[in-house]
Order: sequence, then C-alpha cells, then structure tokens
Amino acid sequence: MAHRAESLRWLDSTDDVFRRVKPATPPRHLVSYVVPVDPADGSVLLVDHVNAGLWLPPGGHVEPDEHPLRTAHREAREELGIGPERFHDVPSFLTITETVGIDAGHTDVSLWFVVGCGRDAPLMIDHDEFRAARWWSPSELDSSDPSRFDPHLFRFLAKF
Repeated sequence: MAHRAESLRWLDSTDDVFRRVKPATPPRHLVSYVVPVDPADGSVLLVDHVNAGLWLPPGGHVEPDEHPLRTAHREAREELGIGPERFHDVPSFLTITETVGIDAGHTDVSLWFVVGCGRDAPLMIDHDEFRAARWWSPSELDSSDPSRFDPHLFRFLAKF
C-alpha cells in the first residue's frame, strides 16, 4: 500500500513519467516488468541482469507515450521471444525501487505483468542484457539468499 500511495503522489506531482535520457533523466520513471510463471508448478523465470547484478524479472522502461502494457509486450518479445497472447492485461504488483549496479542512482516505478508460460516454451534470451535466464521453483526461491534478487520479488511471490 505504501508503494501505491507514493506512486499516486508522484503521478500527481509530475506530467512526465518517461525516461528521456539514459540512465536517469528524469530521476524517477516508469518500468514494466514481465513475470513468466509456469502455471503447472508456480515456477518463475528470472534473468541475471548484467547492469543490476541481480536476478530480476525481465522488462524495461516505458517509452514516451507508450502504454505500460504495450511496454511489457515489447520487452517480452525483445528479451524472451514471447508474444502477448498469454499476458494478464492488468499489472499484478507495483513497486518503487532505487536502482543498483551500473545504472544506479535513479528510481524505477515498476508495474509487474504476469505471463502464463510453461517451462517448455521456446525462449530467445537477450544475452546483451542478461548473463543467464532460468526457471526458479518456489522451493528454490525459499532457500535462496534474498539479496541476490529484486528487493520486492518475495513480496510479489507472497501476494501472487
């Protein structure tokens, strides 16, 4: 709820939510995450993000005048080779995160879109942005060091 309230305050205070210049102009901007979830066992596909140095859902910055769902579709296609047919049209989660890693120093307001995607789905991983991609089962995530992941991933999983 705190992220929602803060996001609404931010939206009331600005008329520009889009990143205009990489990495941090303006210093707070909108992001769409894509969270592939295997409906058979609840596993999630995460990527080892080169810039952040963390396991994250794939996704990216919302382009000027682009709808966040359209961003999620575009990023899923570019980063994973997944089409829009399996998307939930409404984000399942909202987070505000101070970035870390190479592009640290700005704030991402992220909408998390769930995609139904089985482990056997063919994926085309963007190796320019990611060191690796892998499916994480709920038990593997439960036994992992949370500092290796997006700081809000475990709250998302508990909600989802």
